[in-house]
Amino acid sequence: MATETLNLPVRGMTCGNCAKGIQQTLARTPGVARAAVDHTAASARIEYDPDRVKPEQLAAAIRELGYEVPL
Repeated sequence: MATETLNLPVRGMTCGNCAKGIQQTLARTPGVARAAVDHTAASARIEYDPDRVKPEQLAAAIRELGYEVPL
């Protein structure tokens, strides 16, 4: 599995629990190898298999939680 890294800005996080929820959702997404979310930097760093999941799907998963992800 060749992975790629995606850095997404995430707006609307107010605390570490926000980041934790996003990180857990991303980690459960098929094709995601690793996810790290930092609420102070307002960003998500995602290592993923581009054959299994697309950046748009990752952004949509975050949006479904109520956060903004400009692409």
